[in-house]
Amino acid sequence: MINSQSGSDAPGVDTLDPSSAFNPPAPAGHCTLVIFGAAGDLTSRLLMPALYNLARTHLLSDNLALVGVDRAPLDTEKWRAHLTAKLRGFVDMPTSEFHIDTIDEDAWHWLQSRMTYLQGDLTDADMYRRLGQAIEQVGAEHRTEGNCLFYLAVADRFFAEVIAQLGRAQLVSENAPGWRRVVIEKPFGHDLESARALNAEILKTLREDQIYRIDHFLGKETVQSIMAVRFANGLFEPIWNRNHIDHVQITVAETVGVERRGQFYEQTGCLRDMVPNHVFQLLGMIAMEPPTSFSADAFRDRKSDVFSAIRTLRVEDAARGQYAAGTVLGKPVRAYRDEPNVAPDSLVETYCALRVIIDNWRWAGVPFYLRTGKYLARRTTEIAVRFNQAPYSLFRHTGVNALGANWLVLRIQPDEGISLQFDVKRPGPTIELAPVNMDFRYKDWFAQEPNVGYETLIYDCMIGDASLFQRADSVEAGWRVVQPIIDAWREPPQGFPNYTAGSAGPATADALIARDGGRRWRPLDGRSLRRGPRL
Repeated sequence: MINSQSGSDAPGVDTLDPSSAFNPPAPAGHCTLVIFGAAGDLTSRLLMPALYNLARTHLLSDNLALVGVDRAPLDTEKWRAHLTAKLRGFVDMPTSEFHIDTIDEDAWHWLQSRMTYLQGDLTDADMYRRLGQAIEQVGAEHRTEGNCLFYLAVADRFFAEVIAQLGRAQLVSENAPGWRRVVIEKPFGHDLESARALNAEILKTLREDQIYRIDHFLGKETVQSIMAVRFANGLFEPIWNRNHIDHVQITVAETVGVERRGQFYEQTGCLRDMVPNHVFQLLGMIAMEPPTSFSADAFRDRKSDVFSAIRTLRVEDAARGQYAAGTVLGKPVRAYRDEPNVAPDSLVETYCALRVIIDNWRWAGVPFYLRTGKYLARRTTEIAVRFNQAPYSLFRHTGVNALGANWLVLRIQPDEGISLQFDVKRPGPTIELAPVNMDFRYKDWFAQEPNVGYETLIYDCMIGDASLFQRADSVEAGWRVVQPIIDAWREPPQGFPNYTAGSAGPATADALIARDGGRRWRPLDGRSLRRGPRL
């Protein structure tokens, strides 16, 4: 949901009222939303809370129908009761991704009244015949005008099968009135070969413009705000290039372990799970050229340009790690190898760091350092832009040993905001510099609404805006970049586990960034960076 609406009353008029001239978006259009995997964790934990939020804020059409499909032995009333119990479980649960103080009963009842459940096997052709009948029935009841959105909240091994079955049952054909779209969750392939094969398979049934490859990171308001920070401010746009930027660090650090995902993680690992999707999407937003418009094609073309220009990684551009037992947020935690459904001698990485080079005119010679991992010292997702150091000549006779680092830090979560670090003169009779921060926090300026990150994306699917969704070429380009690392990491690592849970990660990641002139990662404990070796 990207638009060009400004917060000021008129061109050239300054205002400090962030709500000025804001017009709320119109409700999404009529449609039937079919959720495959309706009884699963993703549906109850994220999709239904997002739909509830959209209903509560009046962003869903009155002409909406919901059809849930799953193998679980439920009927419509039992499905509604299951989802109601899950929703009530979020009340006063501050540790959940969706925390609410109370439930808007009117909004939830409105949503429940549109729910229908269909039990069936995803591989059974007759189930799709019955699904077609259900879509026709609820569509007539709720006047959805033939529009239908299919959401694949299922394991990735079912993606191609479900889409092929939808095609054989003529449920994604747009010959009749109304549009048909399909939402596909990650992982979109497990390597370059499988991603290409999956794209080829689903494009036998669907057109590219019918496919919405979803990445919930792009649903976060702070991620979308990167566009505004970069392209709407004369302060930043002219200096967003190799002439002024020394390097960029992108961090996605988690304070959780693999939890109940041991079986999945043993097959996937940190690199596959996070980098070609979440982390590369942040990279694309921060590095892309300005699009010519806010159309989906213009926006995705510019991101595709970035991914195409990324130099294919070499083994020396990457570092990996696996956590040992330690203490996280004051609580003792076990090692990865002691987690449920994890092999006692597992060699799977739970941390990875990469050095990425973008071979284009804007970013030539500017390294991008990416890191992500589990059971780290602090939960944070941030993009930190390090600007070039000012000339030192003026201060060389003042006793100042080095100039500080100038950082622009975009905090994606949890403390959403933007900070700018620069040097000032410390009070006193001598010239002594001190680093300070200017800090903006979203919660200080805007009302906070419960949000799980899917609200914007579901809304965009319903209105047909694919700006925040991956295209086939970008997916394959992401896998192309990391494929040599995937291949190389089939060889057993040395010294696993190699970082303590609750630390900042393995020493190999520190060595990776230090090779470029002694740079260092930004500290994960939230401290400001002090003067010293090159950062």
